[in-house]
Amino acid sequence: MRIAIIGTRGIPNYYGGFEQCAEYLALGLVKRGFEVIVYNSHNHPCQEKEWNGVKLVHCYDPEDKIGTAGQFIYDLNCILDVRKQHCDIILQLGYTSSSVWGWMLPKKVVVTTNMDGLEWKRTKYSEKVKKFLRYAESLGVKYSDHLISDSIGIQDYLKDKYKKDSTFIAYGATLFENPDPNVLQEYKLAPYAYNMLIARLEPENSIEVILDGVAMANLDIPFLVVGKHETAYGNYLKAKFAAYPQIRFIGGIYNIGILNSLRHFSKIYFHGHTVGGTNPSLLEAMASSSLICANDNPFNKYILESDAIYFQNAADVQKHLLKVVYDQDLYQSMIANNRDKITRIYDWELIVDQYANHFATVKGQISR
Repeated sequence: MRIAIIGTRGIPNYYGGFEQCAEYLALGLVKRGFEVIVYNSHNHPCQEKEWNGVKLVHCYDPEDKIGTAGQFIYDLNCILDVRKQHCDIILQLGYTSSSVWGWMLPKKVVVTTNMDGLEWKRTKYSEKVKKFLRYAESLGVKYSDHLISDSIGIQDYLKDKYKKDSTFIAYGATLFENPDPNVLQEYKLAPYAYNMLIARLEPENSIEVILDGVAMANLDIPFLVVGKHETAYGNYLKAKFAAYPQIRFIGGIYNIGILNSLRHFSKIYFHGHTVGGTNPSLLEAMASSSLICANDNPFNKYILESDAIYFQNAADVQKHLLKVVYDQDLYQSMIANNRDKITRIYDWELIVDQYANHFATVKGQISR
């Protein structure tokens, strides 16, 4: 069976969640005998035509020159090319800048779309952009033969909003077994003597709320903020918390081994995401044996259940920073239970099998 994966900047992953999903899926599907094509930006660091058995097709992507509009051009170029590839199934990861071209997807190929989170809820967007994103979401549903939800919350939403069934397949992770304490030396850290967060520096990820709590607690141990901060919002945060030297903005880190080692050796790992389904960084924190303090919302609670501490505001963050004793049995059992969830529910091998079963089920089932 020939599968094409569109909707990402490409593999191997240098960018984010969907790129990582595409990487794991492509490699896992090739191992299971599928022929897989992944679409890459022409700017992608990997310029090979094949990577570990996965065919790579590079398409022109002017995002670096013209900004967000370039994403629409890139997605159009990918769709124009995939029309020539004679695939059995196109897996579309997201819809934001591709669904406007959905009418151009090949008619005789099954299109299945992972609908991602509720993009129009992101606070960074203006009302005009949110209106477009709702429209794009509706087009993503319209031009897909089948839908995938990576959380039960998204599945319920699609059923309620569009009267459409979707297949629940969570995001995946792999247990992190070999933490490297040498990673800490570069950042002048000691094991379990710092707290941290990893996120895009955007309002809906609760960065300011978390850092307000850090400032209120005013502990003399480092707090790492991992994520690209050379943005307007990043500059605002750096200015606001400039008087707190323990808050360290260390930029984006894209080496998964380094990220997981930092997660593993942190005292508390804060996960402030409020929008979306199964968030990749949350699963990676669980797989890295992090003690997680998460934003108190249904998406996070569905995954973590009672195996986390939660915050709703800066005062909650302050309280946890001051009161949590990392090695208490209660918190160690949370860590162990979350690792068990990765093995039973979210392991990438299980997730790839679920995608493979989905493809076998929907092959030839075109409903558009």
